[in-house]
Amino acid sequence: MEKDIGEIQKNEETKIIIRIDDFGGQPGLTIREFVKSERYTGFTKAGVRIKAEKFEDFKKIINSIDPNDLSTQKSEKQQDTQNIEERIDNDESGIDEQGLM
Repeated sequence: MEKDIGEIQKNEETKIIIRIDDFGGQPGLTIREFVKSERYTGFTKAGVRIKAEKFEDFKKIINSIDPNDLSTQKSEKQQDTQNIEERIDNDESGIDEQGLM
């Protein structure tokens, strides 16, 4: 039994497939990369399989993620970049952006 649940485009050639399947007689949730390129088309080894009996644990963990935490990480990187740019702009070495004094 295979039932595709959804997919997320990772890049031009790769997407992440989420499906319910029965591997080796044991049902579970599989999350794997699927590549479509000139060289290869099919699933890669990259991915994870959650056995049916562990699905509720997995679901609790995923549901415990605060979406604000994900956007905070992005904001921290943007802040770091801004701090670097400010230090460059405030450089008092006497050399301008073209390298002239």
